[in-house]
Amino acid sequence: MGKYFGTSGIRSRIGEFLTPELALRAGRALGEYLGDGTVAVGRDTRVHCDTLRAAVISGLTAQGCNVVDIGLVCTPTLGCYVATEGLDAGVMITASHNPPEYNGIKFWNSDGMAFSPEQEREIEQIMDGDLEYPNWDEYGEVVDDETALNVHVERILDEVSVDGDGLRIVVDCANGPSAFVTPVVLREMGCEVISLNAHPDGHFPGREPEPKPENLKDLMRTVRATDADLGIAHDGDADRVVFVTEKGKFAGYDEVLALACRRILEEKGPGKVAVNVDASMVIDEVVREMGGEVVRTKVGDVHVAAAIREEGCIFGGEPNGTWIHPNVHMCPDGPLSAAWMVSLLIEEERPLSELLAEIPSYPVVRETVECPDELKPKVMRLVETRLREAYDDIDTVDGVRVELDDGWVLIRPSGTEPLVRITVEAESKERARELGDEFVDLVRRCVEEVRE
Repeated sequence: MGKYFGTSGIRSRIGEFLTPELALRAGRALGEYLGDGTVAVGRDTRVHCDTLRAAVISGLTAQGCNVVDIGLVCTPTLGCYVATEGLDAGVMITASHNPPEYNGIKFWNSDGMAFSPEQEREIEQIMDGDLEYPNWDEYGEVVDDETALNVHVERILDEVSVDGDGLRIVVDCANGPSAFVTPVVLREMGCEVISLNAHPDGHFPGREPEPKPENLKDLMRTVRATDADLGIAHDGDADRVVFVTEKGKFAGYDEVLALACRRILEEKGPGKVAVNVDASMVIDEVVREMGGEVVRTKVGDVHVAAAIREEGCIFGGEPNGTWIHPNVHMCPDGPLSAAWMVSLLIEEERPLSELLAEIPSYPVVRETVECPDELKPKVMRLVETRLREAYDDIDTVDGVRVELDDGWVLIRPSGTEPLVRITVEAESKERARELGDEFVDLVRRCVEEVRE
């Protein structure tokens, strides 16, 4: 966590930390960082996006950068557009899956990959420095381009099967810009599409933007009522996608990710896939069976993307529905992943529930322990010490992950709340609960010891 940047760009409730003044400074800092060049700027549907967009654009042009304003778009549309059109960088105004009172600013490189933490630290240093304005004739210019959505749609259609006649798909667009991409792509693929929450509205009247099971009751009911073959849901900016089976049941995050890994390894041959430390051990099982290798990363799509590049991975994702297809671009792409899944159903001629039945599923326990932010570093050091005294297989890429014969445990500090999170997965519910109790007690004792 930096001074301004968190785990996914600059993000907060609007007006509390993120303000138009801060957005102006961020835009100027990016312009100074780039020196010159052309930057695409996009936004999601939130009611305060236009204000922040104007501030960022003002900052960029004030430092001599030219701006292409691509308007209301998905985050992956921005990433795809920047990479396809050869621009120098991109800026997305979005708070992704957060509630409507939140907003954010996220920077993207020329290949559609999010700025690394190191790049963000450089931006922070520039933001806190003194910047000079250029001469009057050195300010940048702004042009509008309404073709970004078409660029994204066409790029997706280049990657998928398009013989979807007879498939009925329900798409919940979360009142976000995915309404302009996913239904369009699926219809072009030959599918019958039923859209929910497809009217863009930054108040998110249809449901909360995060596509978790409790927010998708309408989607599940609609899939059952219409006898649909698949349900698809996005978050507020469509970098995520989740699925509902033809039976109207939520498809588990990890199981769907494992299915994707298996299929991609079938298509491309043995290779590496990148997933974060919080992903299920079922992914390791499936990837090993296909002759592949799992690369574990810190939580966050930027870390998955970095591992894909550094390790030469052929695919990567997180169990929250963010998948990266590096053969297309380096931004998590919900509409592309949705079309990819529909393409899989077309090719397999089998329903999603049947495909998922071939993927093992293990019980997971998630717990938290209260811990003041200022104590987290000392607590985590003590946790690591205690675990190294008791276990041999320890991974500290993000928090502390312990590999066990019948499961695993991950202990990591929350990046947004005064908590330490404990995640446990095991081969049985009883064992998962036992491990959960054991490691919660360990963390509590470490917090108490540090307090003393």
